[in-house]
Amino acid sequence: MGSKEDLYLLEKALEKITDKARELGLDFYDIYFEICPAEIIYTFGAYGMPTRFSHWIFGKAYHKMKTEYDYNLSRIYELVINSNPCYAFLLDGNSLIQNKLVMAHVLAHCDFFKNNIYFKNTFRNMVESMAAAADRFRSYEFKYGREKVESFIDAAIAIQEHVEPRPLNKNKKNDAEKVNAGKPDTPYSDLWALDEKDQDGGSTGNKAKMFPPEPEKDVMLFIIQNSKELEDWQRDIMSVIRQEMLYFWPQMETKIMNEGWATYWHLRIMREIDLDESEAIEFAKMHSGIIQPSRRRINPYNLGLNIFEDIERRWDNPGREEKEKYGRPGGEGKQKIFEVRATENDISFLRNYLTRELVEKLDLYLYKKVGFEWKIVEKNWEKVRDGLVSNLTNCGYPYIVVQDGDFNKRGELYLKHNYEGTELDVFYVEKTLPHVYTLWGRPVHLETVLNNKAVLFSYNGEKAEKKYL
Repeated sequence: MGSKEDLYLLEKALEKITDKARELGLDFYDIYFEICPAEIIYTFGAYGMPTRFSHWIFGKAYHKMKTEYDYNLSRIYELVINSNPCYAFLLDGNSLIQNKLVMAHVLAHCDFFKNNIYFKNTFRNMVESMAAAADRFRSYEFKYGREKVESFIDAAIAIQEHVEPRPLNKNKKNDAEKVNAGKPDTPYSDLWALDEKDQDGGSTGNKAKMFPPEPEKDVMLFIIQNSKELEDWQRDIMSVIRQEMLYFWPQMETKIMNEGWATYWHLRIMREIDLDESEAIEFAKMHSGIIQPSRRRINPYNLGLNIFEDIERRWDNPGREEKEKYGRPGGEGKQKIFEVRATENDISFLRNYLTRELVEKLDLYLYKKVGFEWKIVEKNWEKVRDGLVSNLTNCGYPYIVVQDGDFNKRGELYLKHNYEGTELDVFYVEKTLPHVYTLWGRPVHLETVLNNKAVLFSYNGEKAEKKYL
């Protein structure tokens, strides 16, 4: 795609594809497309953004992705940034027809970013924000030393997944407001609440002293706000890493939907624009590669596409039972998939729309290692669906909360794993606790379950311990 003629053809194709996408009902932000060499695309892919701070884990990801590209094991055709306006980067080795498909795919991604409810609170100027943060991180390296800053970033990244993307509204009316309802408003009104609590058995005692008052899922935020060891530059680094995780979280919890939506629409758009015979063949090959099922993992493009197509079919042509039981009149397929696109995430998407027929059609199953072999252990459609949903809960990360920020009355941090059948990786736990100690500055503990027994892992800055409770 290097010559002026190629660029001219690409611009004309983009105009045609954009017009067709809008005609079909897609609604997206303005998009800036750039053509980049493989090194740049894979750098952006490893970092997740074109302007992110520098760290060795991104270099590790780049090396893996670029090696797979060099050996023709995998290929990134595009990268799209969720911002307003959106930025999309096309691989300069793409053919014209590949870029046509990619551009149609990107337009649908941008429609999803703009209209899905889980992206409602996304900070849309993240490109500029990440660039500013990267500049600050470099200034910290200059001031405190690169090794010290990188070591602290290691610790923060070790727990970056433990955030609360949508905290419950804790700004409820306080006890005083509830108790004082109907009572005269005086400067001493708040004492009514204390009096009522004491009459209820002294609930002002132990509960008021709990820290935090309730288990806190946002471990990152709790440490940022309450660690007595952090310096200002360290709080800034943790805040940036937490904010970036909150930015990426909606993308992680809608991966199947987002890729399925983009695949659904690139297929429709490409079918409605003029393609010559060679382009049609190349498009068919590329599309079939995108939706190729895998024996070992879910292909989100394939699963998401099939569910959206099934929803459209069932709402366009409902069976007699669906008409009688759910009152579906028919002809509402397009309306329904746009509604689903706007209101669901992957968990509700699979829970509500992955049917027995789809599980059987796609030959979905659950498998695990039995002895030295991997074996299929479940093909019942409901258990398969529930297993997939379970794996997606909390984006697949363990659900860990701060149980006590003043454990043993010595300011120690007590974390608890909300165990629901999946054990933690012991090696990972033992490697992570020293990082948590770095952030908290005092001994840290983690309660979990191993072999159906409660276990407490501890680290005091010098040695790790494990004991059964």
